[in-house]
Amino acid sequence: MKLFKCLFWILYRIWFYILVALPIIVLFPFLLISVLKESWYQHFFNLARVWAKCILVGMGFVWKIECEQIQEPNKSYMYIANHTSMADIMLMLVSAKNPFVFVGKKELAKIPLFGFFYKRTCILVDRSSERSRKAVFLSAQRRLEQGLSICIFPEGGVPEEHIVLDTFKDGAFRLAINHQIPIVPMTFLDNKKRFSYTFFSGSPGKMRVKIHPFIETKGLTIQDTKIVNEKAKILITNQLNNSCK
Repeated sequence: MKLFKCLFWILYRIWFYILVALPIIVLFPFLLISVLKESWYQHFFNLARVWAKCILVGMGFVWKIECEQIQEPNKSYMYIANHTSMADIMLMLVSAKNPFVFVGKKELAKIPLFGFFYKRTCILVDRSSERSRKAVFLSAQRRLEQGLSICIFPEGGVPEEHIVLDTFKDGAFRLAINHQIPIVPMTFLDNKKRFSYTFFSGSPGKMRVKIHPFIETKGLTIQDTKIVNEKAKILITNQLNNSCK
């Protein structure tokens, strides 16, 4: 029985990477055209959502999104969520309705095929470089001026398996306050169970998303960053704790 489970998990992981690559290969000409100009990003985003849905469905994940506040079309937001799984990117793409750009670590650009589009469409950050972190603000400003939203996983990485929610870094909240855009906190309730970074784990099943009331930043200053950070963290922490009861 244990051998069967190990074999299942190995094949399940391999299947995930096949699903990541296959839609990119099929959609490659369209994806390539969509990244030729920044002004065509909406087309890329639509294709990225198709890619995400193909992976989630192919893995046997069934997502359910509960919204406490509705996202307005043609409005810029700062999307944030807890980070526990390789499937977080896909789930964010189906949960956020407005086109957005990920702020993510530059190491992901090394992944074959995926990395080609990742580095052309995302804002890359080298967390060990202060210069790189400052450049994120300029890149984000340009994207927001184009009417796009931004997505950051504020934990700055994936916490160890035993940690429910790690400390939030301030970058997402400073950006939101600087640009006076609402923060959309989301809780991904099942991603760690469905497909965590632990190799011998995971299974098909539900993926619940709770979209909390937005945190407004209009009128706030950079001195309010820690307060907003803590407010978002409490929202997500409470939701995670309640789901375990």
